[in-house]
Amino acid sequence: MKLKRLLLRYYPPGIILEYVQGGELKTKSIDLLDLSPGTDVGALVEEIRKAEPLITASRKEQVIHLILRLQEKLGQQEDHKFYLFKVLRAHILPLTNVAFNKSGSCFITGSYDRTCKIWDTASGEELRTLEGHRNVVYAIAFNNPYGDKIATGSFDKTCKLWSAETGKCYHTFRGHTAEIVCLSFNLQSTLIATGSMDTTAKLWDIQNGEEVVMLTGHSAEIIALSFNTTGDRIITGSFDHTVVVWDVGTGRKLHTLIGHRAEISSAQFNWDCSLIVTGSMDKTCMLWNAVTGTRVATLTGHDDEVLDVCFDYTGQRIATSSADGSARVYNAETKKCIAKLEGHGGEISKICFNPQGSRILTASSDKTARLWDPHTGQCIQILEGHTDEIFSSAFNYKGDIIITVTSAANLRLRLYQACGETVSSISRGVDSIYLALLCISRRRRIMCRS
Repeated sequence: MKLKRLLLRYYPPGIILEYVQGGELKTKSIDLLDLSPGTDVGALVEEIRKAEPLITASRKEQVIHLILRLQEKLGQQEDHKFYLFKVLRAHILPLTNVAFNKSGSCFITGSYDRTCKIWDTASGEELRTLEGHRNVVYAIAFNNPYGDKIATGSFDKTCKLWSAETGKCYHTFRGHTAEIVCLSFNLQSTLIATGSMDTTAKLWDIQNGEEVVMLTGHSAEIIALSFNTTGDRIITGSFDHTVVVWDVGTGRKLHTLIGHRAEISSAQFNWDCSLIVTGSMDKTCMLWNAVTGTRVATLTGHDDEVLDVCFDYTGQRIATSSADGSARVYNAETKKCIAKLEGHGGEISKICFNPQGSRILTASSDKTARLWDPHTGQCIQILEGHTDEIFSSAFNYKGDIIITVTSAANLRLRLYQACGETVSSISRGVDSIYLALLCISRRRRIMCRS
């Protein structure tokens, strides 16, 4: 093996090694999830050198330099406020979903009008329309971190793979016998997974467009799926109250996570692939050992359905949102609730950490989105001005762009941008953008049940 170059990954912190083995270019990552501004870099690099033969003595200073840059980034506080700067016309029919590319330079929208549109974030211009589906375009995704391909899943029972640059359709994946409601690329961008109301999931080869394997075993609709970061495992969450862990290479069922007493709403691996978190309509969130499939903990406290769950990038904290109008933050190690996010006047359908882990974003039926401090549970900013319920929201990779999807009659995009004012005086004043997508739409969980 010969090391070609070292690349920096800010979120989650790590170093990517690009190397040649047997004439083939490959990559591997060194995760630095426990890195902090106080970490002894010299000692850390020595540990890395002992564990990774590609890091030779001649590369030591370069690795030290990269880790110092990571430390500097982790020490920065860039917590911005967001302001309206543009209103755009969107689809002619309701939106169903939105997704960013990694840089946040563009985003995509799916719609009842059977199309997916690509938008330039800075200008608000529509770049191109992806046409070809014969029914609602419901599930959409970029192949991040690359961002050169887009996948769309439709109620027409097909998934399509597109060029993000030209809009060309590379493949149409056929085989499901009911609506496709969730999809995901693996991190390596070699496979697409699709989940369907036909109770199955399928894995597709991006290069040749062929079905690799069909995952069967659920007794009800699959409404959530997620690859782990190494790409060798995938989980599927179903209305049959279970989550299944599958081997990607063989399609073999490894574990069935049994314990929830109602439909699964969300399921996710943590970054190092050691834990799985699941949310359910039974008002609970459960934590599982990803290797053994055993339940680690049941996280309780909500008074109504848990609608969404997520890890921060370190996998040390879990956030949950509920139809009871509150959100909670749990410590993954102690299993204790460390913060309650209270203030919304309606159910919270979506929750996520920013990439830095310093903020939480929630979307609610009370027509607002809110930014929170995950340590204290304090509400930092209320994103107001929406005319109807917000059912989805997300940060981009840098955490300086937010997008929210709301239900409203005017079918417009509202974009918000930072005006130089920041929450923290330590911030360097990088501009931030907040986009509000206004559309007529039912909540996703109601859609899936209908």
